[in-house]
Amino acid sequence: MIRALVLLPFLMPLPLAAQGIVYSDAQTQSCLEDLSGDATMTDCAGLSSAACIAANDAGYTTVGMGGCLDGELQFWDAFLNAQYQTVLKRAEDSDAEMKELGATVPSTADALVAMQRAWISFRDEACAYERSLWGGGTGGGPATLQCLMELTADQTERLSRRLGE
Repeated sequence: MIRALVLLPFLMPLPLAAQGIVYSDAQTQSCLEDLSGDATMTDCAGLSSAACIAANDAGYTTVGMGGCLDGELQFWDAFLNAQYQTVLKRAEDSDAEMKELGATVPSTADALVAMQRAWISFRDEACAYERSLWGGGTGGGPATLQCLMELTADQTERLSRRLGE
């Protein structure tokens, strides 16, 4: 239920004006709400962008694919940021408790911030490499966005697991 409330603002269809593309997070949201068994959040990555590409006349153009992939990237980025802020708050609370107890342990919050900064650098470089595989061709844009979306979904999952511990 909480997951549904957190993700509700991201369900609204977004017109991607420049492309005339209409994007919705509905497929990804539905998948996330129905996760069970061995299914993971990353299994849901790409569902809304694929539906967007298929549903729009311009969806299979480079610009259309880019618009649809960017729409889903924005969904995952917002979800990641929400999860990160929650994990960071818990880490800060834990650090404060440890300090109050007089424990001399490394800061969990500082380690989380450093990890996230390193992950952003990794994500950006990994996706720059993905783009390079297209040799400057027009497919590099959508490939980069797909890479960013998939790695962001993966990091969202990683941080979400921390919330379940």
